[in-house]
Amino acid sequence: MFRSAIALFTSLALAGVALPAWAAEGDSLIEAAVADPVRPAADRARDQARKPAEIVRFAGIEPGDVVAEIAPGGGYFTRILAVSVGPEGHIYAMMPQFMAERPGGLDAINEIADFYGNVTVMVVDFADFELEEPVDLVWTTENYHDLANGDIAAVNQSVFKALKPGGTYFVEDHSAPGMGLSVTSTLHRIDPVAVVDGVIEAGFVLEAELDILSNPDDPHDVSVRDPSVAGQTDKFALRFRKPE
Repeated sequence: MFRSAIALFTSLALAGVALPAWAAEGDSLIEAAVADPVRPAADRARDQARKPAEIVRFAGIEPGDVVAEIAPGGGYFTRILAVSVGPEGHIYAMMPQFMAERPGGLDAINEIADFYGNVTVMVVDFADFELEEPVDLVWTTENYHDLANGDIAAVNQSVFKALKPGGTYFVEDHSAPGMGLSVTSTLHRIDPVAVVDGVIEAGFVLEAELDILSNPDDPHDVSVRDPSVAGQTDKFALRFRKPE
C-alpha cells in the first residue's frame, strides 16, 4: 500500500479506485496526481512547460494500469504515474546500468519507490529487458534520442515483447525535424519521423500524435540545454499501439 500522503486515500471512488484525500471534488486520479502536495517544488515549477495532466491523459493511463517507465531520471513523471494508476496499478521504473554503478545513482528513485509503494525499481539493459509481468504501457519521455545512440531497433523490440497485446508505447522527446538521427548525441534531439519509422518497423501502429508541447519559436539548431531554449524546446508526443 502507499505510504505517507498516499495513505490518505479515502472512500471517495472514481471508477472503483479511491481518490487521495487532497483531491478536489470532480478530480480524476491524473489531476489529483499533478496536484499531489508532496511533489517537489522544482517539479511543480516545470508543469506549465511539461503539461503533465494532458500528457498522461493522452498516453491513455488508466487506474489499475501496469506501466514500465524507461529511464525515469529524477522521477518527475514517476510520482505522477504512481498516483495516476491508483493503488491497484504498478510502475516499473527501469534504470540503466551506468546509473546503478554511480555512487548514490539510484538513491532518488529508490526513495520514490519506498514512498509510493507501487513503484518497483529495476536495473535493465533497454535493448534486452524482461519484466515480471506483461505491461499495459511503456513510457519514455525526453530520452528516446539517447536510446537511439545505441541499438534502438533492439530497444523497440524489447518494448514490443514487454507489452500486452493491445498495449501502448508512449514516446515524448525534443524535436529535430528533418534531421533524422544525426543530432541525437549532439543537440539531444530527434526527428519525429525517424521515431515513427523505427517504432512502426518494430511492429507497432501509430495511433495518435499530440502537438501540445510544440514550440514554433524553437530554432531546432541548438542543444536542448542551451539557455535560449532550455525548458521550452519544441517537443512531440506519439502514442503507438501493439496489435491485438
